[in-house]
Amino acid sequence: MLFTALTKSCQKLLRHSSKLHLLRLSQSSYHMASQNELQNGQGHWIVDMRSDTLTKPTPSMRQAMANAEVGDDVFGEDPTVNELQKRCADLFGKEAALFVPTGTMGNLISIMTHCQGRGIEAIIGDNSHIMRYEQGGIAQFAGVMSAIIHNKPDGTVDLEELKSKIRPLDDPHQPHTKLICLENTHNCCGGKILPISFLKEVYNIAQENNLIVHLDGARVLNAAIALNIPVSDILQYADSVNMCFSKGLAAPVGSIIAGTRPFIDTAVRVRKALGGGLRQSGILAAAALYSLDNIVPHLGNDHVHAKKLAKGIMSVDQNVAFINIEDVHTNILMITIVSETVSAEMVIKRLAQVTAAEENELGCGIVVKGMAWGLKLVRFVTHNDVSTADIEKGVLKVQFVLKELSFL
Repeated sequence: MLFTALTKSCQKLLRHSSKLHLLRLSQSSYHMASQNELQNGQGHWIVDMRSDTLTKPTPSMRQAMANAEVGDDVFGEDPTVNELQKRCADLFGKEAALFVPTGTMGNLISIMTHCQGRGIEAIIGDNSHIMRYEQGGIAQFAGVMSAIIHNKPDGTVDLEELKSKIRPLDDPHQPHTKLICLENTHNCCGGKILPISFLKEVYNIAQENNLIVHLDGARVLNAAIALNIPVSDILQYADSVNMCFSKGLAAPVGSIIAGTRPFIDTAVRVRKALGGGLRQSGILAAAALYSLDNIVPHLGNDHVHAKKLAKGIMSVDQNVAFINIEDVHTNILMITIVSETVSAEMVIKRLAQVTAAEENELGCGIVVKGMAWGLKLVRFVTHNDVSTADIEKGVLKVQFVLKELSFL
């Protein structure tokens, strides 16, 4: 009898757990609903612009991945990876390229490859991704010292300050300067494009001082599309580059680094040491190849959407936020919160809420997701999964919230 009672209790518990599981699935599916379902009143219209890393592989990209021809890439035998590397090297105007799991690893591999030996220093912008968001990996794993230089609002640096950071070779007390790192487009400066003239001047300074230039070009194709020039025109002023496929290019995984053949030969060894050696990675490379053919041609739409969002926000009468429309270069939009009583976090939290009043005025519930970028900056990033309709809905919601917050 005790066993029977215990069995019945377990069955009851399992039925209860199943109901809870179904409830959780039902709740999570609310956020997974298609835009058509959202438009039909089955949920709120969600516009997620926290980052372009949120892009999901398209059905055709998934099919390309499923059909990819593969081999062991550590043996150099994955034909799809080899095709991607060759294509990117040609696209960038470099001798060779290497597929790596992430952009952070791509930057670390590049710096470790350039800065062989001890007592080496790299000049890096204080607002750069390498400095702010890569855990100081070049110090942790490479033993490379950072010479910090100030990034101007447009992502550039003062050339005289740059020259002052270059160490004298004849002083045994100081490390040797070996590398200059730049970022284009510049994330923390709002997706700014570094001027070609600036890149050329930095490269000339580097050559005059026997230094190397590495470009964190996670979004360098955004820069090329916006300038309407081949990306190789930008990269002629960098000895190496790291570019991400998993941001605006909508691939699920992967970055590529490129440079001279000796640079890549050494980078292969560094990648292996860091645990980045991949096997049948053609499945991932196929997504990257697909993005080059089918996503990159539409990158300009993301820039148009960012500008449209900025103009829409600034068209409403409110005293909370300010955007300089001319500062919107690509797909990253930075909004400055000018109100003394409103913070960026307050704006982000309010954009995630839906009230009855706004549903009545706007016609539906709209949730806009962005990021508080410090106390007084809000960041939105447009991407392949944000449509024109999303932007139009997003503008309505941000306008409503800024007007509301103007009364605080």
